Order: sequence, then C-alpha cells, then structure tokens
Amino acid sequence: MSFRTTFAAAFAAALLSFPAFAEGITVLDPYARAASPAAKSGAAFMMIRNETDQDDTLIAARTDAAARVELHTHIEVSDGVLQMTEIDGGIDLPAGGTHHMLRGGDHVMLMGLTAPLEQDATIDVTLVFEKAGEVVVTIPIDNERKPEAGAHGEHSH
Repeated sequence: MSFRTTFAAAFAAALLSFPAFAEGITVLDPYARAASPAAKSGAAFMMIRNETDQDDTLIAARTDAAARVELHTHIEVSDGVLQMTEIDGGIDLPAGGTHHMLRGGDHVMLMGLTAPLEQDATIDVTLVFEKAGEVVVTIPIDNERKPEAGAHGEHSH
C-alpha cells in the first residue's frame, strides 16, 4: 500500500470517528451491518445523545441505501422468543439523556437494500427528530463487529 493510499485511509477513518450532531443531538459510534452479502435487509446501530434541556423524539429515518427504513425494536413474544417489530410513535429522547440502539434492541431497519452493505463502505442515513430536525449521519459498514457485551438491558426506552 502506498503512502498516499495509507494516508487517505487514515484520514477517512479519522473523519468517521467524529460524532454527527445538530441542534443539541449527538450521534456516537454508529455502524450498520447485514447478515450476509446477499441479504435484502440490514440494520444500523448507534448511541444518540440529547444534549438539550427539552425532550425530543426520533420519529423517522431515511437513506438512499434502502427502499424502506423503519425504527425497530425486539419484543418478547413468549419464553425468551423475540420478535422484531416497528416502533410506533418513535423513540423518546429525554432532555440530557442517551439512547443506545443495540443489536437485540432498538435499531434502524434497512429493508430492500439498493446495494450490498459491504465491509468498510459507508452509507448516509438521515435521522428525523421532532424538535431538532434532521441529522445526517455517515455510518460505516461493519459486518464483522460482535454484539456489545451485556447489550440486553443496556439500552434505554
């Protein structure tokens, strides 16, 4: 790998490490993944901080990477069996609070992918908040990332 290529890769990685923010909303540690290269759907995960003094709600998301985007969560339907379902009414973000979108919990569901979610590529996702408006997040694809330790119970609702 040439110096120029190495420098460009390091610069791109540094840019992606900065949080996305607007109007007091900060998005940290975003990543997206798909179960396989041929998958027709994928999901995006992140931490969202509401650094304002008023409650807000994540009401929608959209991206050119998928035909349809929904806010999803998992609910227990029987004896530990989880079912994925769309979140009705959005995700509440209390003033000064942080909401963790983790595997096995709340996430941005990407359905009808327009192209495979390839390792180390990025997609732009627009998060729509009731009060803060729109926040565009550049999300790296990380199909190799393991679920966070203790993910069950770490996310807030």
